Amino acid sequence: MSEDYASGQRDGLRLALAILAAEEAKWAALLGESPSWRTNATREVRHKTLQVAQKRVQTALNRLLPKEAETTNEELTSALDRLGL
Repeated sequence: MSEDYASGQRDGLRLALAILAAEEAKWAALLGESPSWRTNATREVRHKTLQVAQKRVQTALNRLLPKEAETTNEELTSALDRLGL
């Protein structure tokens, strides 16, 4: 696997984590807000599903990260620079 391909995979997983975090925050704000117990139960299930998905994506990202910590910091810094953050 080429380094560019691996870097692209890691960037994709980071993007997936950001999307899942945004969705989780949306559902966390809605927990317990409905007068209907069925709606609240559905929202709790969705929220927990998003938490599990985040954990799984984070685990996959950790497995793809290079073993050297210095490379990881450089890669993260360059990715943030490209995004303008």
